Amino acid sequence: MEPNVPVTDFPVLPMVLPVPQYVPQATNGQAVAPPPAEGISADEIALYDRQIRLWGVQAQEKIRNANILLITMKALANEIAKNLVLAGIHSLTIVDHEQVTENDLGAQFFISEADIGINRAEAAAPQIRKLNPRVNVVVDPSDIKTKGPDFFGQFDIVIATDLQPDTLNIINTATRINHRPFYAAGVHGFYGFIFSDLIQHDYVIEREKSNVATAIQAETRTRSVIDVKDKKENGKNFEMVTKRELYSTWFLASDAAILPAEFLKSRRRLKAVTPILSCFRALWEFLELQDGRLPSTSDDLKMFTVLATQKHEHLKLPSETLRSVVLRKFLQNLGSEIAPVTAVLGGQLAQDVINVLGARQQPIQNMVIFDGDSMEAPMYALHPEGGLGEALLPLSVGAGNGVAMGNGMMPMNGVDFQPIVV
Repeated sequence: MEPNVPVTDFPVLPMVLPVPQYVPQATNGQAVAPPPAEGISADEIALYDRQIRLWGVQAQEKIRNANILLITMKALANEIAKNLVLAGIHSLTIVDHEQVTENDLGAQFFISEADIGINRAEAAAPQIRKLNPRVNVVVDPSDIKTKGPDFFGQFDIVIATDLQPDTLNIINTATRINHRPFYAAGVHGFYGFIFSDLIQHDYVIEREKSNVATAIQAETRTRSVIDVKDKKENGKNFEMVTKRELYSTWFLASDAAILPAEFLKSRRRLKAVTPILSCFRALWEFLELQDGRLPSTSDDLKMFTVLATQKHEHLKLPSETLRSVVLRKFLQNLGSEIAPVTAVLGGQLAQDVINVLGARQQPIQNMVIFDGDSMEAPMYALHPEGGLGEALLPLSVGAGNGVAMGNGMMPMNGVDFQPIVV
């Protein structure tokens, strides 16, 4: 059965392309890439013809100017890197301080047995560059936890994969301070997730104008229509509808946030929510309590079961949907990578990044849970009560420890810094 998640259909590039002259480097801990040439060239229009037909030249220009940060080069990141590079972004900076091991060989297609012992990002980079030599691929073999907040400000989008929850908290705090979109994703065997915090994202939908005028108003708690413009083309009337999505932080969405009101009002919808959401929330708390260690002992399994039950109850989900067989299968998959799952999730995340850069389609809002048992990837808008978007900037401070510090500052790299709230 095919999963009901859209898998990106990117163009197949020619085998031989002119190689841009650049020298990847790092300056004061900051990975850099040369600026893109002004204006999209005729060669690029021909090369990316099929996708330009889908989202237009303006969107492709935004894509070709984009500098993307991708953290941790495992199987999921392999898929994301492949799709983004084929789409024609300007630069991809890969940060990974780990070395290739035998465990990496199963589902990661940019490396081979000869790469064992080599830095994972450095081993994958040559194969990534071959996909599209027009894209600058920069390797940074340092630990992402050594980076200060300013490091993240040089990128248009930050993507963190297969990291510990507390590290995701810190990175998301830094991206909020720098007003940068943030994605987090991870895979454990047949199960996976994608989280997005775009803070506040505007996008335009072009559609044929109907007899009913589109009102400038809120559509949901997170989405509003903020502008409508008319357009006439080939004798038909169209409207350009600008919508705005508001987001909350990983710190809140991964634990404290509840399901939308429309779910809580319907037992039928609550029963349809995948229990894998509760399992992931339990896993994230377990990892924080156990210093990043996966559950393995009988005591660990008891602790995980208690946490999963608590998370399930917090989400107000029916107890009968969190069955022992669900918990057992989830635990059996921890720490593994399966290529078809990483392909589906990696394709969906890369497609959403492209949508966000082009600002032409509705993005992920804000948590996707992939359940390999049902072969479905439902999306849930998980947000706390109160303000969203820019209003949450002060609340992201201190996310690394789960609490704001008494002086309103958060430690990063052993030094307190004061976030800029706009």
